[in-house]
Amino acid sequence: MSKTLIVYYSYAGHSKMIAEKVQKKLNCDMVELKPVNPYPDDYQYVVEASEAKTDKQYINPELKPLKVNLKEYDKIVLLYGVWWYGPSAPIITFLEENDLSGKTIVPCSTNAGWLGHSLKDIEKMCPNSNVVNGISIKFGMDHTTNEILTPEKEIDEWIEKI
Repeated sequence: MSKTLIVYYSYAGHSKMIAEKVQKKLNCDMVELKPVNPYPDDYQYVVEASEAKTDKQYINPELKPLKVNLKEYDKIVLLYGVWWYGPSAPIITFLEENDLSGKTIVPCSTNAGWLGHSLKDIEKMCPNSNVVNGISIKFGMDHTTNEILTPEKEIDEWIEKI
């Protein structure tokens, strides 16, 4: 029997909202990636530092240790926001620091309409994993609201495929 783990990083709360929805439907384990040095509340600073790649602690953040053993899981549902057309920095750090070879990875990108190359990046970073059923879930342009633009039915159908 396959064991599923949800791994997410959520700056504005959107990925967390979807992660909780997935967990409720699948009744599986879930962990949040937490940088040792949290990102500031200044959204514009984080965006600009991510684009310019100027602040090392924000571009390649040290993460707090996970309280799960990844070896116990066959499937990882990976939820993250898009930062400058790719996965958020904590997700990149997680993928660089953990060997997910042989696991099934189900990526979910939350974004304001610009998926960029984030799903392709996950595939490239997990060459020895089976990356399947990626989805882009769109939210409103204002990062402070929880307005989901992707139809609920589409999200539910994606969860069913997991």
